[in-house]
Amino acid sequence: MSSFFIFVTIIVMMLVVFFLVRGLINMMKGGSGEFSNKMMQGRIAFQAIAIVLIMFTLWLIQSGH
Repeated sequence: MSSFFIFVTIIVMMLVVFFLVRGLINMMKGGSGEFSNKMMQGRIAFQAIAIVLIMFTLWLIQSGH
């Protein structure tokens, strides 16, 4: 079960990087500020999910599940 959560956590962390890079590229190209803002909001949301998943996975590993 913890392997599943490790896999999901890695996927979510990759989404964090994707949203970060996509927003930064848009800002560097001088694109829409609204789009960059949406990308950064998405990054923050996925970061929160990643933190929760990391904590839950560590709890599962520690408890021996």
